[in-house]
Amino acid sequence: MSEQSGNHGRGWRVVLILSLALNLVVLGAIGGWVLRHGIGPHGAYGPHAARMAQMGGPLTHALDAEGREAVAARLRDGRGAHAARRAALRESFEALLSDLRAQPFDPAPVEARLAAQRVRVAERFEAGHAALVAHLMAMSDAGRSAYAGRLEENVRRWRHRHHR
Repeated sequence: MSEQSGNHGRGWRVVLILSLALNLVVLGAIGGWVLRHGIGPHGAYGPHAARMAQMGGPLTHALDAEGREAVAARLRDGRGAHAARRAALRESFEALLSDLRAQPFDPAPVEARLAAQRVRVAERFEAGHAALVAHLMAMSDAGRSAYAGRLEENVRRWRHRHHR
């Protein structure tokens, strides 16, 4: 009887060790994710990460948190202009949906709406570049050099990730 009891004890010990190992693997994965992406609502790249990444990708990721905020502040304008842009975008999208559902389908209005949207996106892109250049001009030589190093590292990582 004591031999059976010893086998059960060893079985539980193996189960507990496996459970501990699995817990450590999960904690390690979570810890690695937090170290790579940051924690909190803004992650590792600050409050405007998604918008900034769309506009400048590695150029804006290489900025430090203060730099990203400075460039974003240059892009921000009055609440009225922001609300008007959002309303115009919403109207344009709703009109595009109507044009796509029209029967018979006429591609001319769809082309015109997409062209107008492309112009708005290009204008915002140009504004982003102007804000970035203005920020870079205000930086010290050492700050720009540090930025160049971070940019070089970002591009190296991107190439490694996407061109294996």
